[in-house]
Amino acid sequence: MIVQRNIGQGMQSRALTMPFRLLPLLFVGLIIGCADLPKEVLEEANKSISRDFLLGPEDVIEVTVWRNQDLSRLTVVRPDGMISLPLIGDVKASGFTASQVAEKIAKRLTEFKENPAVSVSVKEVNSYFVYVMGEVARPGKYPLKSYATVLQGVSLAGGFTPFASKNKMAVVRTVRNGTGDEHQLRIPTPYDDLVNGKGKIGNFTLISGDTIVVP
Repeated sequence: MIVQRNIGQGMQSRALTMPFRLLPLLFVGLIIGCADLPKEVLEEANKSISRDFLLGPEDVIEVTVWRNQDLSRLTVVRPDGMISLPLIGDVKASGFTASQVAEKIAKRLTEFKENPAVSVSVKEVNSYFVYVMGEVARPGKYPLKSYATVLQGVSLAGGFTPFASKNKMAVVRTVRNGTGDEHQLRIPTPYDDLVNGKGKIGNFTLISGDTIVVP
């Protein structure tokens, strides 16, 4: 993913690569019945996901300031979501797209340079991943190079085992309330409903950290 931002001019181009890896995980989730789905469940399942990749901790990005090698560098998003750059110090990167980070850097640099042109390249994605556990061929943690749906997540794990209760499948998601407190939400995703397009919840896009549970 490569994004260039020039104050007064917007220029964007993107390229992104990331290999797959597999790590095991044990997980216990909360249970919510499929009937009369709570409003929060429906809202989370239908949440609009940005097409642009959102940066997260451990992602590797390259910041280039045109005609200024001293300000340009390869950097890793820290666990606190920040990156550090000369002159301007810490910049929040986690939760923002490369385009947004480029714009933020350019605005901060206007204190030192006139009309700075900044490009941000995503060199390595380490923050977007989903878990698939239970009755699938290869349960584990799957880092991804792009957003995936529920069915794509199951496919990554090699599909269901012969013992899978496919129509009891669910996605467990960690969500935050208005005060920032976290809790786990179980979103029922019956296989037949996803395939046939029936039910209140479709084959929605997973967000980083989602866990697909197949009993």
